[in-house]
Amino acid sequence: MATQDFNSNKEKVTYPEPTSGNYPQQSSNSLDANFFTRYHMVIKAILISFLTLFLMIPMVLIGNLITEREHTAREATVEVHQKWSGTQTILGPVLTIPVYETTIGKDDKKEKTMNVIQVLPETLFIRGEVKTQELKRGLYEIVVYNAPIELKGNFVLPDDFKNLSEESLNDIFFEDAMLNIGISDLRGISEQVKMQWGNQNLVFDPGIRQARILSSGVSAHVDLKTLINDGTVEFSVALELKGSETIRFAPLGKTTVVNLLSNCTTPSFTGAFLPINRDVNDNGFTCEWKIMHLNRNYPQVITGARWERDIDNSEFGVDMLLPVQHYQKSMRTVKYAILIIILTFVVNFFVEVLQKKRIHPFQYLLIGTALCLFYSLLISISEHTGFTIAYSIASVMTVMLITCYMTGVLKIRKTALTIGGLLSLLYFGIFILIQLETYALLAGSIGLFVILAVIMYFSQRINWNGQE
Repeated sequence: MATQDFNSNKEKVTYPEPTSGNYPQQSSNSLDANFFTRYHMVIKAILISFLTLFLMIPMVLIGNLITEREHTAREATVEVHQKWSGTQTILGPVLTIPVYETTIGKDDKKEKTMNVIQVLPETLFIRGEVKTQELKRGLYEIVVYNAPIELKGNFVLPDDFKNLSEESLNDIFFEDAMLNIGISDLRGISEQVKMQWGNQNLVFDPGIRQARILSSGVSAHVDLKTLINDGTVEFSVALELKGSETIRFAPLGKTTVVNLLSNCTTPSFTGAFLPINRDVNDNGFTCEWKIMHLNRNYPQVITGARWERDIDNSEFGVDMLLPVQHYQKSMRTVKYAILIIILTFVVNFFVEVLQKKRIHPFQYLLIGTALCLFYSLLISISEHTGFTIAYSIASVMTVMLITCYMTGVLKIRKTALTIGGLLSLLYFGIFILIQLETYALLAGSIGLFVILAVIMYFSQRINWNGQE
C-alpha cells in the first residue's frame, strides 16, 4: 500500500518581519519632499529676497560709476577754465591814499606808522552785456563768456579831509594816491584798461598797490587836485573781460546800480542780493540791482584790512550754467532701484503663484540684471542726449526686453504684456518723482501707500501654508 507524502504538497508561506510599530515606516526622503512641497512658496519668497539684496551690489557699483563720471566732468571744466579764464569778480574802483598814522609807542612817545585810507565811490553804475558761448571738452560742454563792462560814477572828498590842519595834511600823501580795480582773474582782460578821471586819462598796470581789501586787479596813479579843489570828480572805465560760468560784483558805491544783459537762458542769481528787476525769456535775460550803503556792513572810508571778509560777503551776481543735471538726476534715480526690483519681483511672484506657472530663480536673476542695466544705459545715453531723452530710451529698452522675455517664460502673452505695462507705469512714476521738488516726498509717500495696498490685496489670495 503506497503512502502519500502530505508534506510535499504543502505551500510555503512567507510572513513579514515584525516592526517596532503598528504602522508602515516613512522614509526621510518622503518627509523632505512633503516639507518642500508644503512650504515651497515661502522658500521661494525667501530666495527672491536674498536675490534682491544680491542685486544691490551692482547698484552700488553703478552709483560709484556716476560719481566717477561727474568727477571727470568737473575736471574737464577746471581744465577749460584754466585755459580760458575763471569766474570773474569785479570790485571797485577804490581810491587808495597813503597816510602817516600817529600811534602811542613805548614810554608814551608818539610814533608814526604808514597806513592807507581807502575811499569808496559815492555812486557806482555798472552796465554790461554778457555774451555766453559753449566750449566742448570731449563729451562735456562748458559755459564761458565775453563781457564788455562799463563802470561810471563819482568820488567825493571825505568830510574828514576838509577841515584838517596843515600838519595833518602833511601826513597825507595825495601825490601817491592810487586807483585800484579788483578783477579776480587777470587772464580774462582782453583790452587795455583805461579810465576817464575828470579831465585825466589813466592807463592801468597789473597788480594791486596798497589797497589791502583787494587781492587781484589793476591799478593806476591818479592826480587828486580836481578832487581836492572841487570836492568831487567823475570817472568812467571800460573793461573787456572773459570769464567762465559766473560774474559777480560788490556794492562798493554809496549807491550801487548794476544792469546786466545776456543771451543766457538759464541764469541763476546768487550772492548777498537778488535783482530788483529781472526778465528771463527764450532770448536771454535782463536784470537790475540797486543797493544802498546801509545794506552792507562796511563804511565808505576804510582803514586797515579787517573789512575784507565783509566785502566778500556782500558780493552778488549771476551764474550762467548749462542745465547739466543728468548726473544728479541719475543718482536720484538709482536710489529708487530697490523699489523697482522689489515690485517687479513681487509681480512675477504673484503671477507664478496665482497662474500656476513656474519661474526659475535663475530667470529672476536675469530679470534683475536687466533692471540694473537700465541705470547703466541711462547714465551713458544721458551724456549725449540729456536726462529726459536718455530716461525714455533706457526705460523703453528695458520694458521691451523684460516683456519679451516673460512672454517666452510664461507662454501667456497677455500676462507678459500686463507685466510690461505695470513696469512702464512704475518707470513713469519714478520719472515724475525725479522732476518734482516741492511735492516729491508727498507724491512718493502716497504712491508707495497705494502700491502697498495693492500688494496686500493680492497677497490674500495666496495660500502661504500650502494647505487646502
